[in-house]
Amino acid sequence: MEIETKGFRVDLSNAVWRKSTRSSPSCDNCVEVAFVGGAVAVRDSKNRDAGTLVFTPGEWDAFVAGTKDGEFDL
Repeated sequence: MEIETKGFRVDLSNAVWRKSTRSSPSCDNCVEVAFVGGAVAVRDSKNRDAGTLVFTPGEWDAFVAGTKDGEFDL
């Protein structure tokens, strides 16, 4: 499967998807991440066919930094 977005042409057919080691089998709100074609792809681990979000490396870095800084804490 190949998608084009944000100037990236991303081939997801050979993507190596990773799920957080903190996720448990009973968790229903997990995502999987793959680093492909210079982009970062994210999908729902329980509904893999629902679609894929693609982020630039800069967007991903900003998200990770915000997460570490507690920006998204309730």
